[in-house]
Amino acid sequence: MPEALADKRLIGVVVPLGALRGEAGSVIGEFPDLVEFARLCKKMNVGLIQILPVNDTGFDSSPYSALSAFALNPIYLRIADLKEASQYKKKWDEVCAEFGSEPRFSYYKIVLAKLELLHRIFNDNVNEIERDAMIDIWTQKNDWVKTYAIFRRLKEENGGKSWKEWNSFQKINAKDVETLWNNPEHKREHLFWVWLQMNLDSQFKAAADEVASLGIALKGDIPIMMNMDSCDVWAHPEYFYIKFSAGAPPDMYSNEGQNWGFPIYNWTAQAKHGYSWWRSRIKIAEKYYKALRIDHILGFFRIWAVSRRYNSAAMGRFVPFVPIKKQELMALGFDENRIHWITTPHIPTYEVWHAIKQGGGSDNDARHVFTRVLERIGNEDLWLFKKAVKSDIDIEAINIHPAAKAYLKKEMTNRILQEYDKETYSVFWNYRNSRQYATLSEKERGKIDGLLEVKDRLSEIKWETGAEKLLSALMQDSSLTICAEDLGVQIECVPRSLKKFGILSLKVVRWERKWNEASNPYVPYSDYPELSVCTTSVHDSSTLREWWNYEADQSAFAAFNGAPSLPKSYNPGTARVFLRQAASAGSRLRIFPLIDLLHLTPRWYATDPMSERINVPGTYNEFNWTWRIPATIAEIAADGEFVKAVKELAAGT
Repeated sequence: MPEALADKRLIGVVVPLGALRGEAGSVIGEFPDLVEFARLCKKMNVGLIQILPVNDTGFDSSPYSALSAFALNPIYLRIADLKEASQYKKKWDEVCAEFGSEPRFSYYKIVLAKLELLHRIFNDNVNEIERDAMIDIWTQKNDWVKTYAIFRRLKEENGGKSWKEWNSFQKINAKDVETLWNNPEHKREHLFWVWLQMNLDSQFKAAADEVASLGIALKGDIPIMMNMDSCDVWAHPEYFYIKFSAGAPPDMYSNEGQNWGFPIYNWTAQAKHGYSWWRSRIKIAEKYYKALRIDHILGFFRIWAVSRRYNSAAMGRFVPFVPIKKQELMALGFDENRIHWITTPHIPTYEVWHAIKQGGGSDNDARHVFTRVLERIGNEDLWLFKKAVKSDIDIEAINIHPAAKAYLKKEMTNRILQEYDKETYSVFWNYRNSRQYATLSEKERGKIDGLLEVKDRLSEIKWETGAEKLLSALMQDSSLTICAEDLGVQIECVPRSLKKFGILSLKVVRWERKWNEASNPYVPYSDYPELSVCTTSVHDSSTLREWWNYEADQSAFAAFNGAPSLPKSYNPGTARVFLRQAASAGSRLRIFPLIDLLHLTPRWYATDPMSERINVPGTYNEFNWTWRIPATIAEIAADGEFVKAVKELAAGT
């Protein structure tokens, strides 16, 4: 643990940087606004501010979809603070007047307007900027910026398309980078992006230093995955397996799981280079932060990987995983026919007819399926997919009834194992619910289950060894307090490894339950481990208010918090009960979303609780990631009732 946070119990607040509304009156929160917000936190005895990732994401509002692992997002630059920008104040004021009053900020319009004005400022001052010796010095200290500048220039030249669709330079090496960088024809275009990043770094570092001087710890967030269309995947494809897409397996919320579209890491290649790319990410984070949240740290152990031949994450598998071999199945008594049965979808005739009829299709629609998609097994009432139909993408491309498509895509996963390499298999997540498993004898089931248990144990050894090798490399020289987002399916080695390296796990109150016990009682706050972060909500969940009003088992949660008679509609009294209890948790850090804290006073309640969310997973729209605080920082600071309530919360811990 770093000295700054070692053994300290802190109350913190998490807020997206873009949500802040500072005294400068901009249309979006900017790096300098952190200082004003920190002053409010100091006034309330809040000791830590956590923000979401601030990497450059281009025109994508999601902070977890970065174009670069190192470059900062230009949208957070305060134009008024640039030494070259004094004569452009009126132009920027016009932008603020146009977008500043919206309840949620217009990410795309703002980043477009900012970049347009920044290009203009740069072009009007380029001769002076070129003579600035600091740019050369800064570039030498931040050598990643050369590749980034070239990438952004080429991306603009190609109309914003993914690098995979560029007319040239789809592949690049270190020699190409130097050649392109030294090309005088593009010197100024590259210089623009360097100048921009240098100023972003300067403003962020100045703000972070001032926040620290106020006695407030700044905590960052580092996305574990990289966008396929990123500078890093483009320039360092050897560090990634781009034929796979990362995601999450099926669960109670999604029968198909989640396919995030991000490439997975080639950890073998990363290890050969001493994890230098990852270590650089941590080193840069140290410039600004005292603590760091690593998103989806389970990916350091294993990742759910989906071949890009498929859309559905249900077709995925864990990587790494000790595979099942054909010879092992044969040794257990499964002959060729039995192996074919458990590894291949076998579709009954009557189910096809039933699914299509239930979905509003006709007899003719059903006949099309048998003709175009399936082939019969002899005279049996069972069908296989035709050899040309290998994935859900293939099914989607065939002109058949929508009900047939939905049924057949589901049937694609109706098996125990899938062959992903010659005579090499992985297990389907829900294999116990498959038609094939149901037909196995008790003895056969025992053999399959036993084999998979052995593979799980061997795989877990592999996961633990690989993750600890990486974590050791990342933390050996770091001064940061590392916090893990370790939500999701737990494997035994994860908490063990996190504890070994002093990494704080994440405890979200609503999900901290004893899931193996009857009625799933909540874990007592006092049982939360010291090496953990306790929170009431996360950016992908509903707020505490929305959860209580629409999702919670109110009687169970109220009783757990010692207040069985709480009203069914959330109010400041309810907020006080829940937040005080969570603040008493055994966790070293208790970090609450700003919106959950704002509900301590009635003044800041939105009419629609849903409007206070940051993100709704699985949806892509202008709503996500664009939440703004309901008033300026100064107006919130003037709310004596709110300040007092948070102060009391902090004092009670």
